[in-house]
Amino acid sequence: MSTFDEYLATFVGEPGYLNWAAFGPLAPSVREEVFADADLLGSGRPSSVALVAERIGQAQELVAGLIGADAAEVALQPSSTQGLMHALYGLGGHVIASTGEFPSVSLTLERAAQASAGALTPRWITPVDLRVTPEAVAEALDDDVTALAVSHVDFRTGYRADLAALRDVLGPDRLLIVDAVQSFGVIEDDYSAADVVVGHGYKWLRTGRGTGFAWFSSRARERIAPVLSGITGTVAEGLFVDALPVPAASAQAYTVSYPDHLAAARLAVGLGDVQGAEVSLIEARLAERVDTVIEIADRHGIAVHSPRERESRAGIVALAPADPARLAAALANAGIVVTARGETLRIAPHAGTDDETLRMLDDAIAAAGNETFTSA
Repeated sequence: MSTFDEYLATFVGEPGYLNWAAFGPLAPSVREEVFADADLLGSGRPSSVALVAERIGQAQELVAGLIGADAAEVALQPSSTQGLMHALYGLGGHVIASTGEFPSVSLTLERAAQASAGALTPRWITPVDLRVTPEAVAEALDDDVTALAVSHVDFRTGYRADLAALRDVLGPDRLLIVDAVQSFGVIEDDYSAADVVVGHGYKWLRTGRGTGFAWFSSRARERIAPVLSGITGTVAEGLFVDALPVPAASAQAYTVSYPDHLAAARLAVGLGDVQGAEVSLIEARLAERVDTVIEIADRHGIAVHSPRERESRAGIVALAPADPARLAAALANAGIVVTARGETLRIAPHAGTDDETLRMLDDAIAAAGNETFTSA
């Protein structure tokens, strides 16, 4: 059995789970790590505590490896939102963002602007179909714009932003800040096109809450003031008193306190699983699963509001049936877990989603009388 096949075999939950864009049930290896590390920390022995703490550096190295960066440019965070706070609170000028962004981006930008005393101004755009394209960004550009904040994959439509094209339209003098929560570890992309990449492991990486991270390029560190820098974000080694050291030159400046050792361990193990399986293979398998979801929707006459081209999507398929509430109820009754929000249902398989789960989706729509859901 190949390493990739071994990775797929770890998806051992009950069939019917199609909600990976909301939460990823913890991987078996992650669960095992939690128990092992809890035992070590329960001993109180300095050597045991130090052993668990080593996972912090391992997690940084693994994040950096998937980005193609240096581990010193990665800071572990309690959440992706906190990583975005470090980026946006330290900026000035006009920052472009879509009005349709997930609140981790939009609300953080708004709060950062309110706290800036006029130094930072959001420049809101409402692009067609909420897709942040290079054309939509170009229309909003002028000399006052200093950055773009964007989700790599839109949480509602599943649209994947073209990072390289966005980099080109922004030029070298503006920052590209990317929320990669819905893509990191399952989509292979050139993240070096960005200047800041934040992510979290509680969805596609299957590592639970508290496993956020943020990468800050050298250009980002030059331009983003570490205004939220805490006790761990300085040049000092160990405890400092009677003096206030300057922020660290590395991404460590964008930290508030010591990471949760258990969270770092979970993230390191989950990232290790992904590295072993290879992101390119995970992406290819996920694309096949998404293809099948789209085929099922087409066969039942349900409108798909997500991109069909593989290069423009990740793992999210937004369905727009004529009667979304009834379809949501039918799926729930059949034991299928999805996210129902407004006029759409978000279907999110993973690379390890099995054929039985997809058959359940197909059968549940058919059994409930799919003509009810056929879109006009």
